[in-house]
Amino acid sequence: MDPSGHLLHHMSHVSVSVDSSGGDRLPQWSVQETRDFLMIRAELDPTFMETKRNKVLWEIISTKMKERGYNRSGEQCKCKWKNLVTRYKGVETMEQEGMRQQFPFYKELQAIFTGRMQRMLWMEAEGGSSKKRDRVMPLSSDDEDDNEDSDAEKASASAGGKKRKKSAGNINKESSLKETLDEMMKQHMQIEMQWMKLYESKEEERRTREEWRQKMEALENERIMFDRSWREREEQRRIIEETRSEKRDALITILLNKLRPQD
Repeated sequence: MDPSGHLLHHMSHVSVSVDSSGGDRLPQWSVQETRDFLMIRAELDPTFMETKRNKVLWEIISTKMKERGYNRSGEQCKCKWKNLVTRYKGVETMEQEGMRQQFPFYKELQAIFTGRMQRMLWMEAEGGSSKKRDRVMPLSSDDEDDNEDSDAEKASASAGGKKRKKSAGNINKESSLKETLDEMMKQHMQIEMQWMKLYESKEEERRTREEWRQKMEALENERIMFDRSWREREEQRRIIEETRSEKRDALITILLNKLRPQD
């Protein structure tokens, strides 16, 4: 087996170990389940890059997975994502296209990170704030691990304080979820407004071109009508001249016949 094959074989074992917890083997992720997960993760990728409340986002992904019939916790989704990114980084360094195709989710992850890079370039082109650009990274599996473990450590610090913290934690979680959804909605509205302005600009440009084309077409039709009218007048003038000439010749012939001496 070549070195690339050894690498893929090693990463397949990593997938099982990452998904394991406390020695219990978790249900394997099917190909379709993973594709659905990546589709949901791609939809939320802009928010992941612009917020530190990643734990709430993983819970949102878990909820969306349950809506599709998959029972995965937010922590399991996070571990699966880190595992996929690790495998993607491994095959990304391979020069052989065939070895990349052995990773069935290469195109999905490539689309996510390509979109992330395009958003970063778009923000820079639009003159976004430096703070916003600093938070957008084209490829990182660790950018979603910040500020996620402190809540769990505090919740498990004292067994006697779990019940007292539970209700407050739920309130904070709902508040964080609401803030995240509000932020997502605000970003969505901003993108919609920018696309609307771009659409209106393109539409105005199209209308201007259409008006110019219609004016040119009207001028061309006017020229054709003028040319046709001129030709018709010329034809009528020629017919009148020919008629006059024929009448004149006929009159001259009559006069000559009258002036001839008769036998």
